[in-house]
Order: sequence, then C-alpha cells, then structure tokens
Amino acid sequence: MADVVILGAGISGHTAALHLSRLLGKRNLGKEHTVTVVSPNSNWNWIPSNIWVGVGKMAKADVVFPLAPVYRRRGITFRQAKAVAIRPQGDELDPRGAVDVVSTAPGSAGETDRIRYDYLINATGPRLRFEATEGLGPEHHTVSVCTADHAIEAAERLSAVVARLRDGVPQTLVVGMGHGTCTCEGAAFEYVFNVDHQLREAGVRDLARLIYLSNEAHLGDFGVDGMVFEEQGFQTTSELWTASLFRERGVEAILGAHVERVEEGVVHYETLDGLHHSLGFDFAMLLPPFGGVPLQAFDRTGADITSELFAPSGFMKVDADYTPKPYDEWRAADWPTTYLAPGYDNLFAVGIAFAPPHPISQPRKSANGTLIAPSPPRTGMPSGVMGKTAALTIADRIKHGPQAKAHEASMADMGAACVASAGAGLRTGSAASMTMMPVVPDYTRYPTGRSLSDTRGELGLSGHWVKLMLHHLFLYKAKARPGWQLIPE
Repeated sequence: MADVVILGAGISGHTAALHLSRLLGKRNLGKEHTVTVVSPNSNWNWIPSNIWVGVGKMAKADVVFPLAPVYRRRGITFRQAKAVAIRPQGDELDPRGAVDVVSTAPGSAGETDRIRYDYLINATGPRLRFEATEGLGPEHHTVSVCTADHAIEAAERLSAVVARLRDGVPQTLVVGMGHGTCTCEGAAFEYVFNVDHQLREAGVRDLARLIYLSNEAHLGDFGVDGMVFEEQGFQTTSELWTASLFRERGVEAILGAHVERVEEGVVHYETLDGLHHSLGFDFAMLLPPFGGVPLQAFDRTGADITSELFAPSGFMKVDADYTPKPYDEWRAADWPTTYLAPGYDNLFAVGIAFAPPHPISQPRKSANGTLIAPSPPRTGMPSGVMGKTAALTIADRIKHGPQAKAHEASMADMGAACVASAGAGLRTGSAASMTMMPVVPDYTRYPTGRSLSDTRGELGLSGHWVKLMLHHLFLYKAKARPGWQLIPE
C-alpha cells in the first residue's frame, strides 16, 4: 500500500491528483493506496479566466467550483488545510516522510495534524508578495486579478471608472507589473486589452488614457525572452507583432520599469536608465511578484533543513543546475526534467512551486543597480504537464518498484500554447494565439532559440472563440467529467 500526498489544488496539483486516481484505479483508492490533496482553499479556480471576471464579463461562479465533490467521486481524500512543514526523513516515531498541516476548514480551523506519505508532490503555487512593493495590492491602492475575489473587486472599481468617464471626467488607467521581478506579463497583457475593449464597448475610450506598465525591456517579451515567427518565408518578432496591437488600440507602454511604491492615486517607478518617475492614476491593476508558499523542512531529529530543500525565494529545489552563471552561459540543460528534489526519490515540486535555475528573459539592471527582470512563467499548460509527469512517475514506482525510471518533462523540450484574450465578445472579441517550442529557448538546436515551424502567432476573432472553448474544456476536465483525460494538459 502506498500513500501519496499532494500539497496544493491548483493546475499542477489538481492535474496530478486526477491522473493518479486514473492510473492507480479510483476503486483501489482507500483500499490498496491513498491519494490525499491538502489545500487551504475549498474551491478550484480556473485562474486564466479571472481576467474576464475582472472586467465584468464573467461571474465568480463561472471560474470556480468546489473541490470536495470531485475528489469524493474520484476516491481522493481532501483535507482543507495549509501545509507548514515537510519532514522528508520522517521523525523519531516513524521513518516515513510527513507533512505538518493546519486546518483551514470551518469547524476545525487551527487544528494541527501530521500526515504520513510514501510520495509527496509540492504543488503549492505562489505566495502573492504584495508586500514587496509599498502600497501595492487590494488592501492598499491597487487592484489585482490573481484570485476570483480580487477580480470581482477589480471589476467593481473599473465600473466606477466607466461611470466617471460617462460623466465626461477623463481618467487614467494603469495596468501591468507591480515590481521589477514580476512574472505573468501575459495576464497583464490580456487585462489591459480587455479593459480597452470594455471602454470601447461603453463608448468612453476617447476620454481614457490607458497605460501598460511593465518590467519587460521590450513588448512581446512575456517573460520568455520574446519569440521569432516565420510567415511566408519572412521572419518577424513578437516585439513587432505586439507593438502593432498597442499602436492600433492606442495603449501606451512604459517598459523596463520597477515599481518602487504606490500612493493613493500615484505610482512611483524607476526605469532601466536609472531615472525615477511618478504617474498619476484613477485605476491601477498591478500584479505582485511571486514567492514560494512558506514551508519549513526538518530532518528526522528535528533539525532545520529548510535551506537545503528550498531556495531563498521559497521555491523548492529540484533536479536543475543552480550554478550561478551569466546570461550567455545559460543552457537548456540547466532546467529540471523530473522535478525530483535532490537526494529524495519520492519528493517532487511542480508548477510554480519549483525553483527555476534562472530567468528565461535576459536579466537587466537599471543604471542604479536595481534588478528589472521578468521571472520565468511556470503556469498554465506547463504546470499541467509537470503535474501529470510527476503522477506518471509515482504510479510507475508504486506498480513496479522505487527504481522505476522517472518520467521527464523539461521546459527546454516542452512546447506550450497560449491564447491571450484581447477583448471578449462572440462577434467583437479577439485574442492573440501563440505557440512556442520549446518554452525555454535552446540556441544549440535552433538559431532563433525555438523551432520556427512550431512557434507561431496570430491575432483575431477566431482566437477569442478558441479561448472561450478552452475555458469550458478545462473546467470540464477539472471536474473530471467523462473523457476528461482525453483533453490535453
């Protein structure tokens, strides 16, 4: 009998849990094996659609659903709790690994427990580090779309701005990144153009100044160092392709920016040239930088080994090459393949929870020495693939022994598709549809870093239809409806 514990029920963790129930046989769970998901949240959230909640195009109920009924159907145990410590060597009472958890469930909130495991997947996702920038976040002066509840507040604030515009009062709206090391530039890109679309639908775009404030050195970087596309024998870049959309929609771009602090109605930021600026706003949606969810680690004697398992960022170390090296020495081989923690053949970290070896985009510092560099995205499709890969390894080792070869899914070998909404509407919407292969550029294999035949981009109404279809498909998959496993990650 084997006990598998998964920390987190986001895209990576939830995907791993569903595949384990399939691979081990849901009828066997609770009898021969157990799969336990530990998450502080009772609901699953399809985060990519939060941007539509944030402009009032969807309700919270359209992007969330309760986890417990799904797990009950699949034979998976659900514990509504937050993990606070990992004991990969067990403790003085039991050599099996263990996780310390604190309940967040109504009626038992605050109660502690120690859950034993034979295999552990850390898929805890990000900690939203609003505190990294003074005045950032929903509790201060800006809004967010990182959670469904955040997105609801953003929609309400945006609605108030539209009302003032209808009264003839000019408004300045700022959308982007709230720190020089943020990730998820794609989400900010989506949100700024969905805001633009809403303003146009309301007939008030002419009175609105709409600004995209980003840590990207160039438009179209998206935290992946940009892309090169080939169309009819001619090459173009995601920078040129994206810049044309900004010009067409009249969205201003401030690039290479690190937000230093936010005050009521004013954002203060530094740019790569070392200059400091202040920008007044009436509405600001600025994303926070991410950090690892706070977890401690202890050996069997109780000694603290947190620094051995986790990087200073709080993300878990895996089978990557963490040797510090300059940008021109980065290699695809630096990136992890199995997502196993060094020294442990039963401990995985997937999705945002794993520590990347370095960024993907070229890091830059301002003239004052301030780091302004997008962090590598590890969300969406890659997260799902990692979760499934860990599940496949665990299932093989349960069935065939702990020496079974680990499955691999390096981001330097993995392709990804992204459909970035630029406005919702069955007849008036649009989206930027992009594919890249691989996610992490490999200049030893491809002159442009990626396969030109598999790296493409297109903008149009059909992209919105695809984005909307994917919204419903992935919710269907996440609810483990019949045939769910046939839908790709």
